[in-house]
Amino acid sequence: MARHLDLGRSGEDRAAKYLQSIGYRIIERNKRYPLGEIDIVAKDGSSLVLVEVKAGRTGKYGYAFERVGTQKKQKLRNLARRFSQEHPKAVHRIDLINVDSATDEVLHIPNAVQSF
Repeated sequence: MARHLDLGRSGEDRAAKYLQSIGYRIIERNKRYPLGEIDIVAKDGSSLVLVEVKAGRTGKYGYAFERVGTQKKQKLRNLARRFSQEHPKAVHRIDLINVDSATDEVLHIPNAVQSF
């Protein structure tokens, strides 16, 4: 379990560095609500971006973000709705980031999950 947490934490660290390198400003990490957690909240221009980070080894099972199924997408939508209650005037979107733990490669998919 500790190894899984370390992988997740290092993946989030790498994703945050990547986002900063392309001009995003990190607002918050591990934003918690009773229904779950948003890995990274960032600002991209005038948009607030909720980022789901998946870390793992890319291989025969594909990219880690491909494991974001229907239930996880719905959870992300619910988190976005909750988040929008605190930021009702903000334009926001949900991005996915895959961090390959073996190569440190980052794959970023903006607006990967429709919020509403």
